[in-house]
Amino acid sequence: MKKEKMLNKPNLIFFMIIVLAAVARIIPHPPNFTPIGGLALFSGAHFKNNKAYLIPLGAMLLSDLFLGFHSTMIYVYFSFFMIILLGKLLRDRLNIIRLGVISLTASVIFFMITNFGVWFTFDFYSKDVRGLTNCFLMAVPFFRNTILGDLFYSFSFFYGYQFLDLIIKKLSFSFKKN
Repeated sequence: MKKEKMLNKPNLIFFMIIVLAAVARIIPHPPNFTPIGGLALFSGAHFKNNKAYLIPLGAMLLSDLFLGFHSTMIYVYFSFFMIILLGKLLRDRLNIIRLGVISLTASVIFFMITNFGVWFTFDFYSKDVRGLTNCFLMAVPFFRNTILGDLFYSFSFFYGYQFLDLIIKKLSFSFKKN
């Protein structure tokens, strides 16, 4: 019985989302242009239980098995944990402006937390305000792709889901008529 529950359709869909997001991180792509930020926002907005955390963080962990683990992972995972919480602000209040603003906020959260982690963990920069500022400045070229990726994937997940939901409802209605 427990095995049947694990293999039901919703769990299979969640597993497939994790695998697809992990694959998207592994295949060649522009630096920082990945689906995890958008997926974290979407998960926070759409799932009220632990799946909100399991899906994006599971995708990260699965892809990190292939990409390798590193000393700043805690900052990366923590930033996505915070972005999942941010996604809860979109629950039942989605519109284009709000999604755009929250997606940009997610990009800033990721940028600030992960680059603080680089500054704090490594000896690349002096451990003072000047070193932290320099660390942030050196990361700016990567920030563009973080923003673009978060916007692209956030809009894709949220509005793709609405589109698929609409199609499923229309198909369901047309089958009921026949």
